[in-house]
Amino acid sequence: MRRTEYPGAIRDLIAQLRQMPGVGPRSAERIALWIVQARGDQPKEIARAITETRATVRPCKRCGFFTTDEVCEICADTARTADLLCVVEQPTDILPLERTSAFRGRYHSLGGRISPLDHIGPDDLRIKELLERVEKEHFTEIIFALAADVEGEATTNYLVELLKGKPVTLTRIAHGLPAGGGLESADELTLYQALSGRTKL
Repeated sequence: MRRTEYPGAIRDLIAQLRQMPGVGPRSAERIALWIVQARGDQPKEIARAITETRATVRPCKRCGFFTTDEVCEICADTARTADLLCVVEQPTDILPLERTSAFRGRYHSLGGRISPLDHIGPDDLRIKELLERVEKEHFTEIIFALAADVEGEATTNYLVELLKGKPVTLTRIAHGLPAGGGLESADELTLYQALSGRTKL
């Protein structure tokens, strides 16, 4: 006996929704059925917002963050400290740093990190743009805020080698124990970084 299925349009919608990160088969089915059964214009408004966002949001040509203009709000803010630059992997790494209010300089998103296993090399990242900014914007300090794993360390070390001869101080954010964390739950690398990044009291 042939099994009853949703119409082709709903099956296609479920398949498209499953491509979204974090959306599994059941979630995709629930969202698709909500779209089909929702009263009012909510599904149309969601579709409009998606289309508009795809059409208008682009990477900032200077730092790589999201913007609807040539440069983002952060780069356009003249009140920020112009001689400090924080280098991050992804544009999504910028907001967590911004929310701390601890940094009021400029940012540069690489768009990833060097990862030979994923076939990502230096030429696939925004490294050329970083070097151009260093020449033009005359930073006094560049802070590397990349992940504390093998790829993040390799990318940081590669960039440090490129920038070593420049008249700029190169630093990295300290890695170590999370707030409220105890020594018994920390791995060796975390403890090593916590000791190496210790500060004077």
